[in-house]
Amino acid sequence: MGWVTWRQGMEGALYGEKGFYRRGERPAAHFRTSVHASHRYAAAFARLLAEVDASLGHPARVDLVDVGAGCGGLTTQIMRSVPAGLAARLAPTAVEVAPRPREVPVELAWTAEPPEEINGLVIANEWLDNVPLDVVELTPLGPRMVLVDPATGAERIGPPLDAADHDWLARWWPLREPGDRAEVGRPRCEAWGAVVARLRHGLAVAVDYSHSREARPAQGTLAGYRDGHVVPPVPDGSCDITAHVALDACAVSGERAGATASLLTTQRSALRSLGVTGARPPVELAHQDPQAYVAALCAAGEEAELIDPAGLGGFGWLVQATGIPLPPSLA
Repeated sequence: MGWVTWRQGMEGALYGEKGFYRRGERPAAHFRTSVHASHRYAAAFARLLAEVDASLGHPARVDLVDVGAGCGGLTTQIMRSVPAGLAARLAPTAVEVAPRPREVPVELAWTAEPPEEINGLVIANEWLDNVPLDVVELTPLGPRMVLVDPATGAERIGPPLDAADHDWLARWWPLREPGDRAEVGRPRCEAWGAVVARLRHGLAVAVDYSHSREARPAQGTLAGYRDGHVVPPVPDGSCDITAHVALDACAVSGERAGATASLLTTQRSALRSLGVTGARPPVELAHQDPQAYVAALCAAGEEAELIDPAGLGGFGWLVQATGIPLPPSLA
């Protein structure tokens, strides 16, 4: 194949004919996500969906769209967590390039593209970090593309950036010293904007590893994951390849696509607003009902993992509304 840009390398490694996600790899087999940590994550989204439904006036149809759905676990859990009255009006869609797993409910639509029009809730849980993007390095001659050998992961400096990438870099990730590197998030901004553009009335939520313009890492965040371990990001299809997301830049793209209200926050803050507190049960319960105490203690442990600021709670949440206000719990 020869030397390619990192965006080309990621595209083939993740979504090519034999790509990591195209062949149906299960995320839980390679890295821990909030979906797999606890069903309380889905329950929080079910509460958020109920708020969106109320803002929409309880219409006859409410869309629930999961972009980058993986094995469909999050959507399935949300479907099981919403009140019966909402469940009867729910139109759930999983957007995923991998084949449909046999175990997902028959009422869950499975497609490679989001619906053209969405009225309800869109979730992109750890999707944007897998949208392929280019890596650049600052040289004495200015920023240059970093090329990669897909077979080995070896790198070398390539050509200058095009005008659009150069403009994105200047605004969102300015490089300061020779050797500094950045991941050009323009494709992620475009991907997120394309999702928000389909949202007629409702809420779109992106959850991901993220960073802000004021704290971009000087060497970038490109990484590989396989079997629960961090591995070198070799774009040969053998591992997941990911990079943190400039959610602040994506927010501007969402607003250009039609979002009328936006919120950038952390998972810890968002989930605590939705009732995930990690509070331990009163010790008196251990004497009154030991079994209930143990169950409540387990629940508190699961919630604590979801909101741990040094772990899953440190994820970024980008929440954007179109045609409705931000939900009361998050506003």
